[in-house]
Amino acid sequence: MLTCSAGFAQSKLTVQANKPIADIQPTMWGIFFEDINFGADGGLYAELVKNRSFEFTQPLMGWKVMNENNGNVLILNRSAENPSNPRYARISVNEKNKSFELMNEGFRGMGIKKGNTYTFSLEAKIPKSATGTIRAELISSKGDKIGSTSIEISGNDWKKYSADFISTATDSKASLTVWFEGSGIYDVDMISLFPNDTWKNRAGGLRADLVQLLADLKPGFIRFPGGCIVEGRDLASRYQWKNTIGAIDERKLIINRWNTEIANRPAPDYFQSFGLGFYEYFLLAEDIGAEPLPIINCGMACQFNTAEAVDTSDLQPYIQDALDLIEFANGSADTKWGKLRVELGHPAPFHLKMMGIGNENWGAQYIERLRMFTKAIKSKYPDMKFVNSSGTDPNGERFDYLNDTLRKMNADIIDEHYYRTPDWFLDNARRYDNYPRNGSKVFAGEYAAQSDKTVSVNNRNTWKCALSEAAFMTGLERNAAVVSMASYAPLFAHVDAWQWTPDLIWFDNLRSYGTPNYYVQKLFSINKGTQVVPITLNNDVVAGQDSLYASACFDKNKNELIIKLVNVSSKVRTDEINLIGLKKTTSVARITVLQSNNLEQCNSLDNPTALSPTEEQPIGIKGNVLKINLKPYSFTILHIDN
Repeated sequence: MLTCSAGFAQSKLTVQANKPIADIQPTMWGIFFEDINFGADGGLYAELVKNRSFEFTQPLMGWKVMNENNGNVLILNRSAENPSNPRYARISVNEKNKSFELMNEGFRGMGIKKGNTYTFSLEAKIPKSATGTIRAELISSKGDKIGSTSIEISGNDWKKYSADFISTATDSKASLTVWFEGSGIYDVDMISLFPNDTWKNRAGGLRADLVQLLADLKPGFIRFPGGCIVEGRDLASRYQWKNTIGAIDERKLIINRWNTEIANRPAPDYFQSFGLGFYEYFLLAEDIGAEPLPIINCGMACQFNTAEAVDTSDLQPYIQDALDLIEFANGSADTKWGKLRVELGHPAPFHLKMMGIGNENWGAQYIERLRMFTKAIKSKYPDMKFVNSSGTDPNGERFDYLNDTLRKMNADIIDEHYYRTPDWFLDNARRYDNYPRNGSKVFAGEYAAQSDKTVSVNNRNTWKCALSEAAFMTGLERNAAVVSMASYAPLFAHVDAWQWTPDLIWFDNLRSYGTPNYYVQKLFSINKGTQVVPITLNNDVVAGQDSLYASACFDKNKNELIIKLVNVSSKVRTDEINLIGLKKTTSVARITVLQSNNLEQCNSLDNPTALSPTEEQPIGIKGNVLKINLKPYSFTILHIDN
């Protein structure tokens, strides 16, 4: 447990810098994205209009008719013409000198920045030989107009129209009104508003500040698109990657399973437009230098919901989807799916090396389907690595069965999940010390310390939780011979639209911040090193003795020793570190500290770096001995040149 000790005798640690015991994989620290907490639509995907295609269960959800006396709106269905996006709105304006107005509320409002350029677009048609004007206005939360543009419409065939304009004020809760002017009929669909300051300024792209927070982590991989949404509540609502690529207006929207999953945090307006689809995920991975790790459905829906499973005699289409995904990512232009990637604008392959088969699935039915996937895919792509589920918990009957069976199958990587108390993370810092060094590797695929209890809306991203994770992560790093990947979960949460907490990064419509947990993840990732080296106390690994946790690694690229020390006590502790095996006598160690005396400390939108790393004065080294005072409740990193 996190202690309040009276004090400690001076400890003497030993680091053997020239005795590497395991390589640290480049994928060691990564990120896990799932579309939960409005992480995609309303979050990372920068579209500002909610229900732009009228495909929500309630087709006008997110929209409001502002002046019914001037006209009406009718939702029509063209399923034969466009089965992926069948609905559109028919706007009838009654009188020549009147206007009919629709208002869109956005995702808990629209975040608008003064001086920024916005692109308003829509697909539209009107009766033959007629013309019309559609005007878009941004309205502030106070009711003021803060930007506008207009588009002239003509022709009885569907066409896309767009216009740019500049906003005149900043507002996090703005809305969009769309005016249809003059008598007549307008057919409209895909009504959209995008900021132009997206990540890499890509049209229809991603929110730049959120991607930057990911890029700053320097992640070794990004796992996508989940998570439970891969499974779906039933197989009909599972994630199907082929529905998320190609033309935006041909991507088939579905309900997000988190719409109703958490009873006391309902989100009836939570859907997946798939504007952020598999092509965009691969681009994101490439942009931030992370290995892509797509997760695919294994023919099983969520076992906590329907537990629906496709009969194994009908599993081939699911397997084919996996094969086609590899071809999409890696195939040449003369393959069906490789050609599509090229046509989408990416001639080079994405160099996909690994994929997950199922998510938190368990039981003999999972193993049966996994064997079929493995045999079919490995026969064509023998070098492809698979991430396999060990169920929902880090122990118990489900875990024991899967862990034993998967290891006997020589599974590449076994995905372990743990949402537990801070004390669990401290107590399990030695979890992997006795795992077999050879055979299947471990992916710590989802973990987060819970300040209250799992699935509690009272969980908070406190320093106590983050500090316990830091202690646990020293055990992951120390056991890099076993653990090849790790990622905190969930990743994102909208402050006004979340279903699950705690989360790594929080945001509103304009601002974002990293939690204390974020900074723990970042410090491990940017100080990864290439080889684990021993750090011991009394000839034992440092994993809780007198409230101290530690790991050490060597970075061959920078030729430096990196030591991580976590003090979970309430007292300053003094430690001597004997540095063995350095090639030269180094005079100082550079030091970075993440620390707070308040275990309940959190960051916030108004104080985003209340708890964040600080660079402190270097510490002198005398005769290869370093003496350091570790602050209470602190995570300290030392850099020592070799």
